[in-house]
Amino acid sequence: MPANHPDLPVQHFRGRDGVQLAYREVGEGRLLVLIHGFVSTGYVNWVKYGHAALLAGAGYRVVMPDLRGHGDSARPHDAAAYPPDVITDDAFALLDHLGLAADADFDLGGYSLGGRTTVRMLVRGCRPARAVVAGMGLDNITSTGRSTGWFRHLLTSYGTFEHADPEFMAQAFLKTVGGDPQALLRVIETSVDTPEGQIAKVEVPTLVLMGEQDADHGSAADLAALLPHGTCRSVPGSHMGAVAQPQLGQAIADWLGPADARG
Repeated sequence: MPANHPDLPVQHFRGRDGVQLAYREVGEGRLLVLIHGFVSTGYVNWVKYGHAALLAGAGYRVVMPDLRGHGDSARPHDAAAYPPDVITDDAFALLDHLGLAADADFDLGGYSLGGRTTVRMLVRGCRPARAVVAGMGLDNITSTGRSTGWFRHLLTSYGTFEHADPEFMAQAFLKTVGGDPQALLRVIETSVDTPEGQIAKVEVPTLVLMGEQDADHGSAADLAALLPHGTCRSVPGSHMGAVAQPQLGQAIADWLGPADARG
């Protein structure tokens, strides 16, 4: 079920195919769009653990969409609603809704699938002032099928895992956020590989940020090295653990710097 958070009311926009999508925002000042990870929501990734409040305190207007198939956005089950790269299309539709050109003066970032979506936006012509790719390394961007088998198993067998099973924690998280397994299976089909040659042409200064124990999402160092203006940093935690640590938001805030110093 969609989650109600009265402290941050849901707002809506339309994808380019007309699907209704949701976002929340906090703060005033320089615009920072942050995209959440697969199965999660904008609220859970960015608000629940204090990252959005920290960034708002640094002078940013933090806009956090719920991806198609997630959170308060529409969750259609029809395959036609999930063409390749539609998550990136939706992110561009959000920029349109906010009145931003792809090369407007704003900042952009994401965690996990949100990080990969950030890269897809960059290679498709988005030119924010700075970008943050968190929880996502090079291999899972150039070869998106690396983890789809595990996710398919989780989603198709949802509700069957016992406490001792390695999938149990992910199953519990899916239940906590009210995820829709059928819609999320469709989201998997939208992934598009990004060749290294395209990544190497991205001129946007980019922070690549990864949990120190996150060994399943490709190499952050390799991605940062491939980007012409890449910077690699690490924070404590595994893939699911790092996003819950205050160091994640602090690392983003430290790298971006105070909004009023950016102009």
